[in-house]
Amino acid sequence: MTSIRRRTLVLVLLVFSTSMLAIGLVSYRYAAHEIEELYDASLAQNARLLEGLAQSPLPSGEREALLESLESALLRAEQSDKRLAGHRYESKLAFQLWEGERLLLRSASAPEQPFTDRPPGYTDNRMAGHDWRIYVLDVTDSPRRVMVAERSDVRGELTRAVALRTLLPDLFGLPLLALLLWWATGRGLRPLSRLAEAIRHRDPHTLQPLALQPLPRELATIVGALNRLLERIRELRVREKRFIADAAHELRTPLAVLDLHAQNALAAESPEDRREALEELRTGVARTTRLVAQLLTLARLDPEEAEPKRHEIDLLLEVREALAELTPLAAERRQRLDLEADEATDWTLRTEPGAIATLLQNLVGNALRHSPDGSVITVALDADDDRMTLRVDDQGPGIPAAERQRVTERFHRAGPGAGAGLGLSIVERLLARHGGRLQLQEAPGGGLRALATLPRTK
Repeated sequence: MTSIRRRTLVLVLLVFSTSMLAIGLVSYRYAAHEIEELYDASLAQNARLLEGLAQSPLPSGEREALLESLESALLRAEQSDKRLAGHRYESKLAFQLWEGERLLLRSASAPEQPFTDRPPGYTDNRMAGHDWRIYVLDVTDSPRRVMVAERSDVRGELTRAVALRTLLPDLFGLPLLALLLWWATGRGLRPLSRLAEAIRHRDPHTLQPLALQPLPRELATIVGALNRLLERIRELRVREKRFIADAAHELRTPLAVLDLHAQNALAAESPEDRREALEELRTGVARTTRLVAQLLTLARLDPEEAEPKRHEIDLLLEVREALAELTPLAAERRQRLDLEADEATDWTLRTEPGAIATLLQNLVGNALRHSPDGSVITVALDADDDRMTLRVDDQGPGIPAAERQRVTERFHRAGPGAGAGLGLSIVERLLARHGGRLQLQEAPGGGLRALATLPRTK
């Protein structure tokens, strides 16, 4: 894969070269136009000098001698050694001074025929095998005419040479610019290289945050995201280890008891003893299965887990279905489940799938286990504009006020007949995920009252 440095440099040079090409073309055309204007101005200036010479206040004989002397000088410049010439293009500038049909003065490079017969001003004409740029000036109050001309090929060559020289710094500077950009890009990307190097040599088992300072703002955002990801991974590993430790701790005793019941069944001498041992084994299996289910539910409800999508439910209908599933457990001990709710109330609520069933299985399940045979467990629903409350009253021994703050902790057992100490912890975490809360109070009949409050919209 192409490196960022190389790709950035190629893109920058491509954009820069394209821009410089467009700017160079515009600059070339502008410079060429300005040089042409300068040469035209030079033609007009030379014509004015010749006009002044033709109108000099000298006797006619002296003016003729001056013109002949000027023509001789121009001829010597044409024929002299090139090293002595003032400029290599000097002889390509041609002059003619006419008086009517008579040629009074011409430069060595000018033909004997008039450059043009057109009116005064600028014009182009071809003669003597060359194209000429001509400026014609009529001498004021005189039949004389001044013609100054330059060969177009020489003029164009010089124009191109001057215009192209304006582009030479760009042509020679582009490689130097590429080197400077290569160096500047590498220096600018050095923090990224340091970050990549730090990640490359990092121990895979190390989940500590990356510490690279100072960092550009863009890389600081990336490093911050990586550190947050590492923190989440670290928390997930801690949760995983904690879950494994909890499961190993809580399952060790039930599995030992199951093994003991199995040994008793194998060692039983009578069918009655064997049946009793198998019944104990079956009860232990059910208790262990419930413990495993609670452990898995607790792991799923960990606060760091991302919340699943919620959907609208009818709370009253969900409660009825959950109580119907729990009725056989109540019937085994001749217990009764009563539901109190106003049918006319709007019981629409947004919850996670299975949340209400899990809530009731733990709250009502605890009430069934701790209430005596033949007792009544009351489940009531109340609602207002902002929240809904699910109330479960049992007729068990209740929980002392000093213990109510601790019973929602994981694996905290309140009394010798308690279970694994996970039910109320599951309820509290489930309510917290929905923005609700759990309250434990004393029931009117002396048992425990559990109040689960849920907001209508969350």
